[in-house]
Amino acid sequence: MKFKEKLALVPHQPGSYQMKDKNGTIIYVGKAKDLHKRLSSYFNRIHTGKTAKMVSLIDDFTYIVAASELEAFIIEINLIKEFNPKYNIMLTDDKSYPYIEYINKPYPRLKVSRYLNIKKKDGKKLFGPYPNAYAARRIVNLLNRLYPLKKCEGKPKDLCLYYHIGECLGYCSKKIDSEQVNKMEQEILAFLKGNDEILRDKLMTKIKAYSDSLNYEMALDLKKELEYIDIILAKQKVELHDFINRDVIAYYVNNGYLSIEILFIRNGKLLNHKNTIFPINLDIEDDVEYFIAQFYSKNEIPKEILIPDTLNLTNIKSVVLTNILIPQKGVKKDLINMAYENAKLNLNNKFEEIQKDESRTIQANEELAKLLNMDNITRIDVFDNSNLFGSFAVSGMVVFINGKPAKNEYRKYKVSVDVNDDYNTMKEILYRRYQKALVDRSQLPDLIIVDGGENQIRAALEIMDLLHLKIQVVGLKKNDKHRTNDLIYSDFSVINIDRMSNVFHYLTRMQDEVHRFTITYHRTLRSKGSISSILDDIEGIGSSRKKALLKHFGSMTKIKNATIEELSEIIPLNVATKLKKYIEEKDKKDRVGGSFETDL
Repeated sequence: MKFKEKLALVPHQPGSYQMKDKNGTIIYVGKAKDLHKRLSSYFNRIHTGKTAKMVSLIDDFTYIVAASELEAFIIEINLIKEFNPKYNIMLTDDKSYPYIEYINKPYPRLKVSRYLNIKKKDGKKLFGPYPNAYAARRIVNLLNRLYPLKKCEGKPKDLCLYYHIGECLGYCSKKIDSEQVNKMEQEILAFLKGNDEILRDKLMTKIKAYSDSLNYEMALDLKKELEYIDIILAKQKVELHDFINRDVIAYYVNNGYLSIEILFIRNGKLLNHKNTIFPINLDIEDDVEYFIAQFYSKNEIPKEILIPDTLNLTNIKSVVLTNILIPQKGVKKDLINMAYENAKLNLNNKFEEIQKDESRTIQANEELAKLLNMDNITRIDVFDNSNLFGSFAVSGMVVFINGKPAKNEYRKYKVSVDVNDDYNTMKEILYRRYQKALVDRSQLPDLIIVDGGENQIRAALEIMDLLHLKIQVVGLKKNDKHRTNDLIYSDFSVINIDRMSNVFHYLTRMQDEVHRFTITYHRTLRSKGSISSILDDIEGIGSSRKKALLKHFGSMTKIKNATIEELSEIIPLNVATKLKKYIEEKDKKDRVGGSFETDL
């Protein structure tokens, strides 16, 4: 058995353990009531799926003995936060759920906010979470139409349009009837707490009024809003009469995957749900407990949380400070069963889709590592350069982690070197990226892909050597049809790839993504400077000549339509010729729907 001698020394005590790969990188953190039994279970049995893959990468392990299982759980949480291990389940979406905020001071108004962005102040009440921002915004828009709430930000000097159309009381200038505001507030809060009859009656009254006045368009518009409210309320099948805000959590395991379901019950009604599916590891309950700790660090903690009896109540209570129950019977036990059935249904329905997605991402990532003779690839940084006929030189970096784009890690760069010097452009960008990463001690990639051939690879290798980094570098070249063609190794040899393989499509996706990201940045810069950029970027046209051209012709359109002879009346003939050629090439590109960029 692997690690036989080291395992013999592991005590039968609670604690947290850390699995490491051959580079000493922590790839998994777990906890155990009995460290010896848990660690031995990794190496004395046959595993499948993600656990088998993880175990194959374990080159060493360490552990921290704790006084109790609860202490081990706290240690585990802190280590996962610090090291972000590859095989621990993570909340990849850092957005919290949308809520509706009711703000009554200094003026009554409604807004949609993400939970993490909401500042807790007096005079605010939160309602949600809502299924999505669209649903929350639609409800806020409807309430704003039905009630004269304050719509604008700040305090304008004059009464706005909303006052004149009867959708605002004129809070900025008028003396407000407090009784009217209080009645409006009570109705709005009652609806947001689940009493839909008030809103339904108000809508029906408005619809009838519009119909009686033959304003059928407005009546139909409000009828659609009523139907939308009915659709949302129809989904709220669960109804408890204690009006306590509670979440219900359950999970289901099958086919090597873990499905976690959270039901959000607000004011006695089922408002929303969240389902998340992960590949399973050996420590399923540990992973679920850590997921719960992560989730409530970013989202509202309700007054009550229901969990199944397979989870450790003490552990979860230590990090989520609210009333947490394990129901044994009755309505609350039925809610646990409902959450479990939803977790099961979601996993079974999505299993085929998950398998296809995994073949496109995780398996393709593993195949790429094998192709490059690398033990493991977790993070890939992909670079692309772009310029506009010698102007607006930019570079972009996209990041793929475990086969999927990590968009919060994307970076864009303005280039300061000669824009036609692709070699030094690549050197500058890579130096800026990795010198900063070293200073900040941020995560480095396992692989760098540059969009180009030998020149870009040489530039990358030079920077790796300068910064004393040992990161694998490869290049991707496109054919004359601008499609992914060759993978170039760091020794400049060409690696043949099956055009029908997962790896080829994976590399194509990465190349297309970095190109899209860089071009989008390029176009943003171009649009910001489009009026004067043509003149700014033509050699021989400085600020004086630019002013003279604009003064003489009056607009960029007239400059574009001018002949070389007309232009040469203001600027030298050779500069006029260069400007006219530039404009004609740009117009030709725009007519065929292309862009005015070239790839370096």
